[in-house]
Amino acid sequence: MMFRTLLDLVYPRFCAGCGGAVGANESHVCWDCLSAIQYVAHPYCSHCGDPVFGRVDEAFTCYTCSSATPHFDRARSAARYQGPLQEIMRNFKYRKGLWTGDDIAQLLLACVNSHFDVDEVDAVAFVPLYPARQRQRGYNQAEVLAAAVAHRLRKPLLRRCLARVRPTPSQTGLTAKARASNVENAFKVRRPGHVQGRSVLLVDDVMTTGATVNECARVLKKAGASRVWVATVARG
Repeated sequence: MMFRTLLDLVYPRFCAGCGGAVGANESHVCWDCLSAIQYVAHPYCSHCGDPVFGRVDEAFTCYTCSSATPHFDRARSAARYQGPLQEIMRNFKYRKGLWTGDDIAQLLLACVNSHFDVDEVDAVAFVPLYPARQRQRGYNQAEVLAAAVAHRLRKPLLRRCLARVRPTPSQTGLTAKARASNVENAFKVRRPGHVQGRSVLLVDDVMTTGATVNECARVLKKAGASRVWVATVARG
């Protein structure tokens, strides 16, 4: 504690959400921003986890999942991609804010423990970046989060198993149909033996329509994965 106090005097920590002081806690997110995060709670689609407003008294499947059943078995997100969390995730993803990784990973881990039976998870995978994009950014934010979750769950991390085999434009601003088309056949399982017959937890940072994780789940299932669960920090 004394070391942390001295370190804060030399290198003061600022909140990744609002830029203000973080106080005495050891995270990089202040209490005000933590309390303002809109965590995903019932009601939400039992398959993809997309939250809805209003009162729903029983389990339901959203229109999208009813129209075309996703390849993943279940998807859940910790919180909505808005407010302080949106700024925190942007710092982490685009501004090399890796120091916030532990705070974000704790949020993701809580989601995993709440919605999945971790004893049934055989391995942890993540949505890969195209190599040129990863070299440009310097890291894959999904891999950073997956590594932290795998370590805490004491599960193997499949680092070089799932690969993005062609570059894809950003999904931002695209319709759901265009997003699905954009990532179609963009992924490949290079080491099918690592997933065959196994239950895989697939990690990503943000899920919007679910097109990217759904395509990843499709190739994982095709390679022999018995089950694919999806966990993301935020839901757009």
